[in-house]
Amino acid sequence: MFTHMTPSVPDPDPEPIAPIEPDFEACCGNGCEPCIFDIYGAERDRYLVELRAWQQRQALRSGGQDTRP
Repeated sequence: MFTHMTPSVPDPDPEPIAPIEPDFEACCGNGCEPCIFDIYGAERDRYLVELRAWQQRQALRSGGQDTRP
């Protein structure tokens, strides 16, 4: 028997994805500007801002209140 499957609809507001922290060995140690860890830090900061905004939107969608500081 054939069962019709409805394709899933992608989430219009997916949770942000955290950047992957580079391995310590990924740094060449030559004092690059910016260092791979500087880039990671900036990406991590951006991710945390985006995550907080996403969490607030999710709380509003669910009708709950975001009680985190």
